[in-house]
Amino acid sequence: MGPSAGLVLGDLGADVIKIEPSPDGDRTRRLPGFAAGFFAAFNRNKRSFGVDLKRPEGLELVLQLCDTADVVLENFAPGTMERLGCDYDTLSTRNPGLVMASMKGFLSGPYEHRPALDEVVQFMGGLAYMTGPPGQPLRAGTSVIDIMGGTYAVVGVLAALRERDQTGRGQYLKSALFESTVFLVGQHLAGEVVTGQPMPPMPARQGAWAIYEPFETRDAEQVFIGLTSDNHWQRFCTEFTRPDLLDDSRYATNEDRVSERPTLVPIVAEIVRGHSTAEITAICDRIGVPFAPVAKPGDLVDDPHLRAGNRLVDVDIDDALSTPLPKLPLELGDHDLGLRRQPPAPGEHTRELLGELGISAATIEHYAQLGIVLI
Repeated sequence: MGPSAGLVLGDLGADVIKIEPSPDGDRTRRLPGFAAGFFAAFNRNKRSFGVDLKRPEGLELVLQLCDTADVVLENFAPGTMERLGCDYDTLSTRNPGLVMASMKGFLSGPYEHRPALDEVVQFMGGLAYMTGPPGQPLRAGTSVIDIMGGTYAVVGVLAALRERDQTGRGQYLKSALFESTVFLVGQHLAGEVVTGQPMPPMPARQGAWAIYEPFETRDAEQVFIGLTSDNHWQRFCTEFTRPDLLDDSRYATNEDRVSERPTLVPIVAEIVRGHSTAEITAICDRIGVPFAPVAKPGDLVDDPHLRAGNRLVDVDIDDALSTPLPKLPLELGDHDLGLRRQPPAPGEHTRELLGELGISAATIEHYAQLGIVLI
């Protein structure tokens, strides 16, 4: 959540300072497997300050940075900021205009003491239940709750800054993984009230539309097709020269077609299977029905829409590797929400930041020799 919030603010133009532990830096730099790309994905447009917060001299340097800040973001376990002496009461006494956003597992209440992870709250908040087939709860295929929790924190930060414009004072705010999950699942809470029935997982749901799923093409690839209106259905049948389907009273309305899914889906599957992926996507595009080739993450690198809109930026993974990664999904006036800084090396900007605080080069070198800061 913390890196996500910093990424959003950094892409929007904020000067984001990432506090990293000396001497090794952020541990997410070294994560393997599924998490191997986390650091590169969430840490562009930031400056790195390497410091040992457990040393009094290091803590004082961080407090001086906070004195100059508009916003402090923290994503530690509950109680950590208080133990470090960097809690909101301490920081706001020194800097009354400070906005502080704490990103936790849970908002205030009986669970607030618990640590949490994206996967933990997906199971706890009903998202894993809704994603997997019955009896097989499954987390979403990306860190959706971490990212959403960080984004909600940014929404709160921007609102707090607007209020500060009026009052001159900052404030403390929290976002959390669990409540972010519950917010996303809220539509299903409402659905249970409307239907009077427990909401089934997505793979077992009663669909609102008869044709709303992936179909295999002649290439043994898949294309999702959604025929969500009578106009979609009419255009689809006309395009594929199937007046018999239009004349069949079983398929007259969307509600009729939903009832006849067992007979209708195989018919549509047969139609799609007679065409290549390129042919089906071109046809669906031309007749204006919702469709999507089923893509893997690596396919997005060459997506013509993303490329034409300049919506990818080349981000360094390390000295030898780089990859296109997505910009913020916004168009904001004539601003370019792109890359201003590559993800930093550990402590890359420590010397620069301490210089901005007026600390002499000799003192910086002394602190580095003692291991208080990383330069």
